[in-house]
Amino acid sequence: MQADSAAVEEWPVWLQVNGDPVVTWMCTPDQLEELAVGWLHGEGYIASLDDLLKLRPCAPDLGFWADVKPERVALVKGENRKSVLASGCGAVTTMLADPHSVQHTPARGEPPAAEGLRALFKTLFATGTRYNETGGIHAAALTDGADLLFHAEDIGRHNAVDKVIGAAVLGRTPIVGRGLLVTGRISAELAFKASRAGLAWVATPSVPSTLALTIAQRSGMVLVGRAVSGTPHLHRPDA
Repeated sequence: MQADSAAVEEWPVWLQVNGDPVVTWMCTPDQLEELAVGWLHGEGYIASLDDLLKLRPCAPDLGFWADVKPERVALVKGENRKSVLASGCGAVTTMLADPHSVQHTPARGEPPAAEGLRALFKTLFATGTRYNETGGIHAAALTDGADLLFHAEDIGRHNAVDKVIGAAVLGRTPIVGRGLLVTGRISAELAFKASRAGLAWVATPSVPSTLALTIAQRSGMVLVGRAVSGTPHLHRPDA
């Protein structure tokens, strides 16, 4: 029996914020600046690129030093977050997947109809070079409902989401009210990141988790499961 030669890269990449270690990702080692910026945005360290004073890569190994406005770091520390084990990868994260910490906000917008969703995912799958080569990687894309604005692949689906959000932040492209495509299930962590980013909806060929639905309900997001089927499952926030 011959071993399958297809494999996906997985590397540790660390990040320090204002001199303090905050996270080490196990990730696919590309679009790393986007990953760092997207994670900082999703965790609340930055609200825009203006809050990031400097991002310096480490030369000897894969890592970054981020200089962030001190008042933003104080806000994050003031949340008194607990460490939780994310269902997506099992790695320790500082993200607090607590639905009661998500403020109630009005509905943010609607996803495209079923035909439009299938077309967007068709483009996403066609763009996924690594997925087509190995079948062992996740993809995400930020969309305006008609076109893909930013696309990323990563061994971790939450990393792929951070990469596309980070690309938008770096490009100073509006995120609020946009849609997000993901290839795996919508976990609480992904819903929390999407909520912080102000996304209107998140769609997947898979399904959302119960905690993701709770977070989406409070934040005014629509979650779409079975999005490539003829009858997508739309989970809308209560009126």
